[in-house]
Amino acid sequence: MAEMFVEKFRSLVPQYLDDAWDPEDGLTEDDLDDALDEAGVEIPQALREFYLALGGCEDLMEAYYFVWDPEELEIEDGYLLFMEDEEEQYVWGIREDHLDIPDPIVHRRHNVRGSWKSEEGTFSEYMLDMFSWVFDELEPELED
Repeated sequence: MAEMFVEKFRSLVPQYLDDAWDPEDGLTEDDLDDALDEAGVEIPQALREFYLALGGCEDLMEAYYFVWDPEELEIEDGYLLFMEDEEEQYVWGIREDHLDIPDPIVHRRHNVRGSWKSEEGTFSEYMLDMFSWVFDELEPELED
């Protein structure tokens, strides 16, 4: 399948880390496939391309929320879980029955209540917006 998102995700390295993207910032196809085999999950194209572009870049994988390494991915409550906040109050996922959609809608679960809510954006939209929020809006507040 043709890459749709890799370049956009790679562009986050120079945009937010003031450094050129390096192949070590991403995962290789073989490493990603091995990790997914270990996890026993299938992932949508946008998430796959995210890992290929940024799966080795800890500065972005752990920028504010923690994007799980691909071997840690799991299905729970009918969702593929891929990210959590540092207090573990929320986890983000993609509906299991939407994993065949190239860029599916992201949902968030409140862990205490167990309730899921749509973030009303696709994976690529949500991740790009999240990094913008972390680096453009939140980071200046943290520096004060």
